Order: sequence, then C-alpha cells, then structure tokens
Amino acid sequence: MSRPARVIVGISGASGAAIGLRVLERLAQSAATEIHLVVSPAAQRTLASEIGPDAIDRARRLATHCHDHGDIGATIASGSFRTAGMIVAPCSMRTLSAIAYGQLDDLLVRAADVQLKERRRLVLLARESPLHLGHLRAMAQVTEFGAIVAPPVPAFYLKPQSIAEIIDQIALRAIGLVDLECDDLPIREWPGGDGAA
Repeated sequence: MSRPARVIVGISGASGAAIGLRVLERLAQSAATEIHLVVSPAAQRTLASEIGPDAIDRARRLATHCHDHGDIGATIASGSFRTAGMIVAPCSMRTLSAIAYGQLDDLLVRAADVQLKERRRLVLLARESPLHLGHLRAMAQVTEFGAIVAPPVPAFYLKPQSIAEIIDQIALRAIGLVDLECDDLPIREWPGGDGAA
C-alpha cells in the first residue's frame, strides 16, 4: 500500500478563512492525504471572527499534524521533507509579499519557500481587492519563482446555489491545482461544448 500524499495547508490572516477550513475538510475526506497545517496568528483571529470561536480547533482536528507558526525548525521547513505541495488559503498580501521577497521569519513563509526551491506545487489563494502595483509586482514575482497565484474567484458556470457551494468549488479547485491523485475527491471538470464546429 502506498503512503498518503503529504500536503501542507497554510492559513494566513486574510478574509476568506472559510476557504482554508473547507480545503482542510475536503483533504481530510481523502484517505490518500496526510495534512500538515500551519496557521498564522492573524489567521486565528480571522477564523474566530468569520467562522466562530471553535474554528481553529475544528481546523486542527482535521489536520494529521499541526505545526506552530513560530517553529521554523519544524519538519515542513526542510526540503528533505517530501510533499506533494502546499496550499495557502486564504493568502494575505503580507504573506504573498513575504514569499515573493524571501522574508522567511515564520514557518508558513518558510514552508512556502521550500516548495519553490524544491520545485513543488505552491498554490496561493491571494485575497485582496482592489490591487495596487506593489501587490501586482509581488504576484508576478512569486509566479516567476514557480508559484500558482489563484485568487478565490467563483466559477459561475457551475451555477452555484449558495455561498457554501462557492466556497466548496474554490477549495476543490485549489486542491486540483496541487495535482493530487485523489479519486475520492469530487473535483469537477468543465464538460465542454457539444462538439459542434
């Protein structure tokens, strides 16, 4: 039996904490994943504010391993710790900029940097609007380094009927971008047209 794929989930302090929680919920549904979680202090506050006081405990229960944000010596800070990739959901502009400019002073940013240097998937659900030029330059820089910047934009062609459906679709899209082999996750594909020329 093959070992589960290791996936790192980072939650930073941007609005949209429900997306990070949903990524964890969906990954936890798959027996094929081993989830490593790191949550910034600002994200803990956002989780409590946007979801409720028990949200951080819910997130931690879903993870296989939880890592302290300040522990830059954790396993996920090393390139020798093999992973399928990392999802930061949501990704604040502070976190994205720190990744872009190598400000490796906490575990979330350090783990993201490791994904880049080891040429692994790094998916950043960048959450800010509108964007100024500094944001755009940081997004361009992390893209040049190999990250995937994926703003949490709804797929309206799927005709979502609720906010929960929108959040679920965004979470599944992020997981799909890591390119995990998880047949038990319902990642929807565009069915395409009728084939007519």
